[in-house]
Amino acid sequence: MRRWLEQPLTRGLDLDDPRTTVARREVVRRKRFLRRLYGDWYADLRAALPEGSGGILELGSGAGFLADSVPRLLRSEVFFCPWVEAVLDAHHLPFAEGALRAIVMVNVLHHLPSPSTFFTEAARAVRAGGVIAMIEPWNTPWSRFVYRRLHHEPFDPNASEWAATAGGPLTGANGALPWILFTRDLHHFAARHPEWTVESVEPHMPIRYLLSGGVGMRSFMPGFTYPFWRALEDLLKPISRRAGMFARVVLRHRPAR
Repeated sequence: MRRWLEQPLTRGLDLDDPRTTVARREVVRRKRFLRRLYGDWYADLRAALPEGSGGILELGSGAGFLADSVPRLLRSEVFFCPWVEAVLDAHHLPFAEGALRAIVMVNVLHHLPSPSTFFTEAARAVRAGGVIAMIEPWNTPWSRFVYRRLHHEPFDPNASEWAATAGGPLTGANGALPWILFTRDLHHFAARHPEWTVESVEPHMPIRYLLSGGVGMRSFMPGFTYPFWRALEDLLKPISRRAGMFARVVLRHRPAR
């Protein structure tokens, strides 16, 4: 059954092979339900962007299409992909001090081997008042059940380290890491990175991603049903903190005193 449910375009591919990312981009393009889901994520990220000068860097552009929604976006990856402008390491950003007004990413932070190093680097590269805006997996009773039983990535809310598990750029992960940083260990994060204010954390999407099948499975619902499921999730917003599978997190770079 699982083999039948797997997305044929990516079945059997090594997740850390760049060719898998190329195949996943085609999956997102073909799956109307998933493409519309990504569109909603991108609208949330776009709404968090500050006005003014400075570039906007997308980390882990991967299979996504954020550049269609954000003009003059600088797309990047950890390995070469034909559609990205830069191959870089999030722990060593090749930008001058204050050159960026925002860093955006979808499902990237929980793969970083050293998030603290990234936040220090980002504070150097992002101007005062700029933001880091991200969509990341989130830890709720419902999401724990789903991620631990139905998803291939590690999900450990009890991890003592702020780090992804050992592995390649896509196989190394801890899906609970964003929740650890911005909820469980929020006071420690604030003490270690006072240059960043956690401006908002908005859990959401308890159903839609599952129905989309993500990039690894077939869709469980046709694209034309997407507005219905989005409307249903709007009604479920009061329980999102108990059932959301993802969260939009926005960090604001504090002006120097």
